[in-house]
Amino acid sequence: MELPEISVNQLASELASGAALLDVREVDEWQQARVRGGTLIPLGEIFDRLNEIPSNGRLYVICKSGARSASACEFLRLRGIDAVNVAGGTLAWIESGRDIDSGSV
Repeated sequence: MELPEISVNQLASELASGAALLDVREVDEWQQARVRGGTLIPLGEIFDRLNEIPSNGRLYVICKSGARSASACEFLRLRGIDAVNVAGGTLAWIESGRDIDSGSV
């Protein structure tokens, strides 16, 4: 399955417009550094927490570098959710010099 992807530059614009972001990393990774405004649901919990994932409109999915988020996107797209992978993930976001959040909520 070919998955749609977005760059972190494009993601920044989408987030400024109110787009939804799903972070599929583990809790400890998320606490270290995350894109502001994302919702954390680790990849291993997506099946059990599917009802918590927005299904209306486009959903951007991020992980550390893009591999886990691609798996999540494939799973979500098979269930009718318009999921788009963030190329390069959180590492690319950090490397772009954009602000991050850290710590627990």
